[in-house]
Amino acid sequence: MAAPPLDAIDIFDPVHLDDPYPLYRTLREQAPVYRVPGTNFHLVTSWELVAEAAGRTTDFSSNLTAVLIQQPEGPPAIFDMDGGGQALHVLATADAPGHSAQRKLVSTVLAKRIRELGPTVSALVDQLWAEQLRDGRMDWATGMADRLPLALVAEVIGLPAADVPRLLRWAYDSTEMLGGVMTPDRLPVLVTAAAELTAYLAERFAADETGSTAADLSDAGTPDLLRVLARARDAGVISDAVAVLVLVQLVGAGGESTAGLIANAARILATRPDLQTLLREQPHLVPAFLEETLRFESPFRGHHRHVTADTTLGGVDLPAGSHLLLMWGAANRDPAVFADPDVFDPHRPNARSHSAFGRGLHFCVGSALAKMEAVAAVTALLDRSTEFTLAGSPRWVPSIMVRRQLSLPLQIR
Repeated sequence: MAAPPLDAIDIFDPVHLDDPYPLYRTLREQAPVYRVPGTNFHLVTSWELVAEAAGRTTDFSSNLTAVLIQQPEGPPAIFDMDGGGQALHVLATADAPGHSAQRKLVSTVLAKRIRELGPTVSALVDQLWAEQLRDGRMDWATGMADRLPLALVAEVIGLPAADVPRLLRWAYDSTEMLGGVMTPDRLPVLVTAAAELTAYLAERFAADETGSTAADLSDAGTPDLLRVLARARDAGVISDAVAVLVLVQLVGAGGESTAGLIANAARILATRPDLQTLLREQPHLVPAFLEETLRFESPFRGHHRHVTADTTLGGVDLPAGSHLLLMWGAANRDPAVFADPDVFDPHRPNARSHSAFGRGLHFCVGSALAKMEAVAAVTALLDRSTEFTLAGSPRWVPSIMVRRQLSLPLQIR
């Protein structure tokens, strides 16, 4: 099928949402810096230019200032996320020097906790397996992939396990807004959900100040993130507002990439019995298989950048105030870097070179935890079955931002 003219491409076309890779290939070959018609958003799709843009932090700010929203007719709308320049940007959407201090706080907690979380991850996998498997069937996306990461995020932050279901709803409402696919009556619901999540985490942070948080760890143990952020606030390193927004971001996006990885890996295996056999016979290959999964189906399709001053990228003029979407999923299928990129190869020698967790200063702070969870979940699925197949039609989340299963029914034998 011939590709449509560049000026006729609709990035929200359900065909592209379900399978974006033919579109990515067209853009890489014909317009690797492509302006979405009727907007000042540009999609960057080649490996070389994505890497260049990620490294040019002065020209391309990580501040999330706007997102694209699908419209019934005409070009996408641009939804302001910056409040006229008044928004507070933290962690993944912050620039130096603020980003560095915030990242150090979070990464220090994760580095300490990841050594302790192995038994917790295994116990959660066991619990979810027992709860969700019925008559040899499980919706792997909603039963395991969605629930496990948010349970771990809550554990690391220091939030009650009983709150995980509503944290999951709030988290996915956040990425639904970034994904741009919603009906007009849905937007107010998502804005309300963002406000509810912020209010909840502000309340938990305030409770931690008085010592009434659910996680009451002594100084001899590894403190949860609530406690670490409270200490940083007391030391004048961060403000209350920054601390709360860091927590909002970790809940909103902290489980997204892991959920995508866990479900995408299972979908690939469910359609490739040869890979199931390989990994059961050689379980030490599971980590390499997951690296190729991250390359092949990157959980985040891309991330935003804000153009700070008139500049160019790949010979394309970019005026100040315009926007980039660095398309990790497209860069990870670039044949200039990955031979036969549309072929899933568990033995690919450079699979670990993928950009599924971003690049540069904003490389995902939780990538090690995400891989640990995915290894545990996929290993359990392989160990506790002789075969598993699709038990129905899997569905992707309709989004230009994430690549995650909305539903993945499995028949497990």
